[in-house]
Amino acid sequence: MEFENILYENKDGILYLTLNRPEMRNALTPAMWQDISTAVACARDDDSVKVVIISGAGDKALASGADIKEIHDRNYLGQLKGTASIALKDLEDLYKPVICAINGYALGGGCELALACDIRIATKRSKFGQPEVNLGIIPGAGGTQRLTRLVGIGKAKELIFTGRIISAEEACSIGLVNQVTEDDWTVLLTEAEIMARQIMAKGPMAVMMAKIAVNAGSEVDISTGLMIERLAQAIAFSTEDRKEGTAAFIEKRPANFKGC
Repeated sequence: MEFENILYENKDGILYLTLNRPEMRNALTPAMWQDISTAVACARDDDSVKVVIISGAGDKALASGADIKEIHDRNYLGQLKGTASIALKDLEDLYKPVICAINGYALGGGCELALACDIRIATKRSKFGQPEVNLGIIPGAGGTQRLTRLVGIGKAKELIFTGRIISAEEACSIGLVNQVTEDDWTVLLTEAEIMARQIMAKGPMAVMMAKIAVNAGSEVDISTGLMIERLAQAIAFSTEDRKEGTAAFIEKRPANFKGC
């Protein structure tokens, strides 16, 4: 699969989506957001893709934010198109697990991209922030919503109102990052792949149902969330994978899941 702004490579069930503008620290443009949206649609329809790993080319950033010149020249009505918001909602709703491997800066739209992923792994030198207020705008690709849900309203307001850039260690301490590795791209990618393969060894239908239950349940009251969970569990129980998983446990052997 060929794209102008990203690399799309499927290796043994892991789809590597790499933002590919290293000379611009992978600054995000409408064209790049469109490529991301198209790539997510491809991943959704490709049964060979089990887990997605998103990263940025080069050693500077996942994405340093938006292309500021493009923002400066953009008509305000153009913002209503929601190109970035739509791309990230597509990513968030992808029923396959998505791991974000962050090497360097994840600022503005780059941070919002990471927030839309299921799991975030960073190197020690990674930096995170929503500095949009410095430009007279606000996080506009889900930052005001996903950051609040992930780290709490008080901390989200602090980070958004001040535009403060935080370290990977602080990001991990507030729940923005799941894991921090050594400051080495190879180590980072290895850890992301280890986690991807741990997930791939589980029942794919169960993982899908779990993601749906968590995502949908986080937006509703507890009673509705529990009903969503019950329905997702009923679907999981209807699968051949459930029979295989329980049989493998009883027979003390590895399960051979088929995703059905």
